[in-house]
Amino acid sequence: MTVLDTRALNRATLARQLLLDRADMPVLDAVAHLCGLQAQEPQEPFVGLWSRLRAFDPAVLSALLTGRSVVRTHLMRRTVHLLAADDVLAWRARHDIMLRQRVLGVYRRELAGVDLDELARAGRAVMADDEPRSMAELARALAERWPAPGRRALGEMLVAALLPVAQLPPRGLWRARAGVRNVLLSSWLGREIDPPAPEGSDPVGEALVRRYLAAFGPAATADLRAWCGLAGLPGAVAAIREELVTFRDERGRELLDLPDAPRPDPDTPAPVRFLPAFDNAILGYHDRSRIIDDAHRGLSVAGARVVLVDGRVAATWSVKAGAVTVTPLRRFSRADRTTVAEQGRALAAFLADRDGHRVEIAASPG
Repeated sequence: MTVLDTRALNRATLARQLLLDRADMPVLDAVAHLCGLQAQEPQEPFVGLWSRLRAFDPAVLSALLTGRSVVRTHLMRRTVHLLAADDVLAWRARHDIMLRQRVLGVYRRELAGVDLDELARAGRAVMADDEPRSMAELARALAERWPAPGRRALGEMLVAALLPVAQLPPRGLWRARAGVRNVLLSSWLGREIDPPAPEGSDPVGEALVRRYLAAFGPAATADLRAWCGLAGLPGAVAAIREELVTFRDERGRELLDLPDAPRPDPDTPAPVRFLPAFDNAILGYHDRSRIIDDAHRGLSVAGARVVLVDGRVAATWSVKAGAVTVTPLRRFSRADRTTVAEQGRALAAFLADRDGHRVEIAASPG
């Protein structure tokens, strides 16, 4: 079985994630191809798409949100994602059990004895008037009936698990600051979510495997599980295994992939890219060594924005006093500093909507 080393996996990841070459792709198609973008920080998907698409116009993404073609909702790993509306409707029911389990993992003691199906029915009845509500407002409406758990536990279970809801604009619009207001997905999109598949079949799971490999492969089943949070996909993998090709990584893990997906030459040059906080190019794997050193693994979990140099995380970045500030994690060559500065200036212009903003690169470490 062919072994793909770390550099080969890196280049494949960059290609699938649209980070090797910026893509000429409509924004909606890019969101769908990427299986959504992690979006608990509302402005971060704009940077993620700017790094991936040529001539990205943030107004287009805002228009897709207000036009209900993309939505913000809890899905993979119980985190907020920005997803194509069709994908949310198709995938949401498949995530129900995982979402409940993840909330119970935090609030099991508080929610002990609560009939979650009954709570879901009561929450849906409250939301049936299509009035946008915050999590606190929804929990307050049900707290008298369920006083013991506390409003935080009730709200988290309702909004993040029991009720398929969308976070409404202006939350998530370009340069907008707005709190979270929720409505039922079925109301916002004018369609009910797809029902669960009949017992013994898992067409959504099979679709998720294919879509994940197209955007993240080659990958192990542990990587797939780390991305979506679903434990029950071995059956889906088994059902489509004959469609797939297999490799090994340097640790000996089996890697699955689509036969015709891009696997560039490991020596393909990789441009500098600025990634937003919580970017799935890093978080979409259990073994993230293809793109980030183990010593820096915690940066992405903590929400640090990172810079890829030669395809790997080599610095963090932030915006301070109108300047994009880059802090190297390793020694930069003169060429590295030049290319990072060029991309940093382009990012500063994008964020400020005008030219002339500064880039500051700190001294390389020891």
